[in-house]
Amino acid sequence: MDADAARAFLRANHRAVMATTRADGTTQMSPITVGVDGEGRVTVSSRETAYKVRHLRALPYAAICAFTEGFFGEWVQVEGPVEIVALPEAMEMLVEYYRAISGEHPDWDDYRAAMERDQRVMLRLSIERAGPNVQG
Repeated sequence: MDADAARAFLRANHRAVMATTRADGTTQMSPITVGVDGEGRVTVSSRETAYKVRHLRALPYAAICAFTEGFFGEWVQVEGPVEIVALPEAMEMLVEYYRAISGEHPDWDDYRAAMERDQRVMLRLSIERAGPNVQG
């Protein structure tokens, strides 16, 4: 599977699990919602205080396994380096992320206030590897 096919799958299927690496070298996994930004990076909204963000600050590389709503069937794994973008720079990225996954928000001022209150960051993964080449 090439990166473009993985991006197409991720634009249509937002349920996923992200794997990061703890300081002791073990794996930490988190259920996430994924999107794809205009530059083709995989996007994830998280809280600044989340363990995955702490791990990514130490080792900015992750793997994401995304699957369909039905869970069984097609799936894709992507991995690569991750950039963490904090507020205030992340705000418009968070708005774009929401729109791509859920459409228009009923109150964008309320959404922006919630992003600040929750100390949200945008994680942007650049795809270095994508797979599988066969259905799982």
